[in-house]
Amino acid sequence: MTEWAAKRFWTGATVTEAETGYGIALDGRAVKTPAKMPLAVPTRALAAAIAAEWDAVGERIDPRAMPMTRSANAAIDKVAHQHGEVADMIAAYGGTDLLCYRATNPQELVLRQSEEWDPLLDWADSALGVRLRPVTGVMPEAQDPAALAALRARVHAHDPFALAALHDLVALSGSLIIGLAAEADARDIATLWQVSRLDEAWQAELWGADEEAEDMAAVKRAAFLHSKEFFLLLGEASAPSTPT
Repeated sequence: MTEWAAKRFWTGATVTEAETGYGIALDGRAVKTPAKMPLAVPTRALAAAIAAEWDAVGERIDPRAMPMTRSANAAIDKVAHQHGEVADMIAAYGGTDLLCYRATNPQELVLRQSEEWDPLLDWADSALGVRLRPVTGVMPEAQDPAALAALRARVHAHDPFALAALHDLVALSGSLIIGLAAEADARDIATLWQVSRLDEAWQAELWGADEEAEDMAAVKRAAFLHSKEFFLLLGEASAPSTPT
């Protein structure tokens, strides 16, 4: 059975118990990922959310309307087989974290960046034991190797499902610290998205909003909020262990 069949062929979707957690069945037939792996997730809550997406399908399947299914597929088919590479890619954001690259002018933007970004760097220092240093300008400057190593260890401690969600939080915001803060509930998720869009918001205030850019930002925001919801449904099952 292929997951992305064009037309709906089932009556109902149910959650089942699987060897590796919880699966989803369509009229008793187990759902598989695009790579033909069992679609099994760590928590019943996530499986129930995926089953609800399948139950909500109309006459034809639209993968864009099934974000929980797509994220689970990515974790199983891609991240699980490339865990180290994906973790390294995410951890690399720490070396060029959005929160560390500050404007030199105008003073109003400099002040706004400091007011909104410094508290998150302080949170990383107190909660994660990692201090990243703000720099001015756009040229990369090396961060403390020990801080980057600690961030890398923390990222690698995530299981494939949590890593898939963290990847999107970090890639969409441009900040490893924002991604980890979202995972840890350090700030409201909508606020964190706004913080990541500070520079874009500033430009829009100066020159007016661009409709196409606003539409793209709305799509990214929805994906950012979805990734946090995915974390919530994973619960404790995918919480990263404390790096040693």
